Amino acid sequence: MPKTLADFIVEARARIQEIHPDELDAMIENHDEPLILDVREADEYRRGHIPGALLVPRGTLEAAADAGAKDRVEALCAARGRIVVVYCETGARSALAADTLTQMGYRAYNLAGGIVLWQADGYPVIAD
Repeated sequence: MPKTLADFIVEARARIQEIHPDELDAMIENHDEPLILDVREADEYRRGHIPGALLVPRGTLEAAADAGAKDRVEALCAARGRIVVVYCETGARSALAADTLTQMGYRAYNLAGGIVLWQADGYPVIAD
C-alpha cells in the first residue's frame, strides 16, 4: 500500500524530539541561543513569525543545510553545532524538516504545535 503524508509524518515524529513552546521560551530566556528555523513559505513568514526566526522553506531545506551546496544558507550551515528548533504552522512540515536535519547531522527539534500553539500560549509573533 502506498504511503500517505500522514504516514511520513508519523514516521518522522517517531525519529525526532519535540519541544513545547514553554521549552523554547526557556531556551531563549536562558540565552541558550537555539537557531529558530521557520520552514513555511515566504508569504506565511511575512504574515507572522517567531522573533529572530530564519526562513528556509521546506522545499529548499536540504540544499540550504548542505555546506557543500551552492544554494546553502550560511546561517543554517553555521548552526550545525547548535540546537536548531524547527517550526511550521502546526508542526507537521517541521517534523519532516527536523527529521531531515537530524539525518544531516544537526541537533534538530520540532516545535510541537507549530506557530499556532506558540501564539495560543501567548508567545510573541512579529510580521514583516
